[in-house]
Amino acid sequence: MPRGPGPAAQRWNGAGRGDDARRGRAASSGPAPAQAAPPPRFDAPTAASASVPPTTPRAAASARPTSAASAAPNPTRAAATPGETMTSVKRPTLEQLKSIVSDLHMSMSDREVGEYLEVLEGTFQSYDRIAALPDNLPAVRYPRTPGYKPAASENPMNAWAVKSEVRGAAHGPLAGKRIVLKDNVCLAGVPMMNGATSLEGYVPDVDATLVTRILDAGGTIVGKAHCESFCLSGGSHTSQSGPVHNPWKYGYSAGGSSSGSASLVGAGEVEMAIGGDQGGSIRMPAGWSGCYGMKPTHGLVPYTGVMPIEATIDHAGPMTTTVADNALLLEAIAGPDGLDPRQYNVRVDRYTAALGRGVAGMRIGVLVEGFGHANSEPDVDAKVREAANRLRALGAHVEDVSVPMHLDGAAIWTPIALEGLMAQMMHGNGMGFNWEGLYTTSLLDAHANWRSRANELSRTLKVSMFAGEYFIRQYRGHFYAKAQNLARQLRASYDEALSRYDLLLMPTLPMKATPIPPQNAPLALWCQRGFEMLANTCPFDVSGHPAMSIPCGLSQGLPIGAMLVAKHWGESTIYRAAHAFEQSADWREL
Repeated sequence: MPRGPGPAAQRWNGAGRGDDARRGRAASSGPAPAQAAPPPRFDAPTAASASVPPTTPRAAASARPTSAASAAPNPTRAAATPGETMTSVKRPTLEQLKSIVSDLHMSMSDREVGEYLEVLEGTFQSYDRIAALPDNLPAVRYPRTPGYKPAASENPMNAWAVKSEVRGAAHGPLAGKRIVLKDNVCLAGVPMMNGATSLEGYVPDVDATLVTRILDAGGTIVGKAHCESFCLSGGSHTSQSGPVHNPWKYGYSAGGSSSGSASLVGAGEVEMAIGGDQGGSIRMPAGWSGCYGMKPTHGLVPYTGVMPIEATIDHAGPMTTTVADNALLLEAIAGPDGLDPRQYNVRVDRYTAALGRGVAGMRIGVLVEGFGHANSEPDVDAKVREAANRLRALGAHVEDVSVPMHLDGAAIWTPIALEGLMAQMMHGNGMGFNWEGLYTTSLLDAHANWRSRANELSRTLKVSMFAGEYFIRQYRGHFYAKAQNLARQLRASYDEALSRYDLLLMPTLPMKATPIPPQNAPLALWCQRGFEMLANTCPFDVSGHPAMSIPCGLSQGLPIGAMLVAKHWGESTIYRAAHAFEQSADWREL
């Protein structure tokens, strides 16, 4: 039986989240740490790290010890970009301002442009002052080492990006737990590339809020896990460090985009991981790799310090080997931090209290539109129906329910994701504009480099960019705006069903894990393997409802995931049913 939290968890209140933070106000960042020396160099990954098959799938590989003890007792912020601190800004030349005038569809003489240049000098002096002031960033508090890129012998699934060690507080609910981070999460002093060569060499200078909360809760962060290139794939074949393999069947997809996180948890190398989810990227790899993946309610977990794609669909959440660990990790990272505009009216619960309560009296609606898709595999649909029957046998009232608009969910998601990623992640260098909170300026500066290396971007990102840019240019953002309007209607349709049922149940993915395509695969196959599985997951990124993939059986040696969806802030309801199902049988034998 998985263990629940002990007395330490009951005493712990979540360091750094006092009354001010719970009310959504930012805590003081404290004095800025001193500037660190340039980060150490990393060895380049070898081709063998992605091509040597493991001796046994799911064999746990021990991490090489790192010299955490040698880290400075008061760690300083690592340099994220080369060069000295900027103290003034360059003035535009006459030709540069003439180009801007032309790009803004205006006509001016050189004399007029010159006059504007003179008038702008006072504005530039304000920018000089901002350039000279130190940035206002949270202090980095726990010693750490930059880690190392593991050799193929200790990275059989190519799931590890970096092995490192950051020990948290001596006591707390996560004491003794080993956690890996998706490589789009900022961990100060440890390299991050988000699956893309254009970001390779970037070293964050801040810890994501969820990193600080894990460490404050006593957890040990043991490294970073590979993810898909800029998180734009539901398959595990697009990382520019090579494909990530399924822990149950080498050569098959682990799911994406939190591919390395799922593979490491599914293989038993770590108990807990952090994933990110904009279209299903926690739940899909959890479904294919055989672990528990929770996409929380939008805004429940602060996204601060995680590389964004599109703010209205950005989510971060836990991926674990057990339901109890999932609830425990969510307890540690949930709640407002005052720095993330995605968070409003956040409602936090004690999620571990839901464990062991059973499902007697619960009403579960089996979403008929979640089954029988054109690419659905009969054994997947059958296993999820069997899971529904098991929940019925455990005492829940289970019946079919129809939400016709679910079939439009993926279409509504598409303009939001594609036009949104162009506006925020690409044109906006990840951060975008028009929001208050913590801007990770070093990441913004590093990611802006994509323009000089655009040919290196993954094919799944390129096809997404082409579509998003076309509709922005030709239709002025009309379809993004209309999709956001329709998102309210989609959300209301799920809310109506959830007013009658405690949970909705459906397959996480319509099919089992697919073979990893070769690097020279045709474009159509490459992109198909990246996007063919989103139909049930991406609508809930748009609607913001909490949704969790739970393993419900094996077919042909591959895991199958069932997805549970609850009302907003209803994560405890999901954990109640997921735990009852988990305790009723070993899913590997179903």
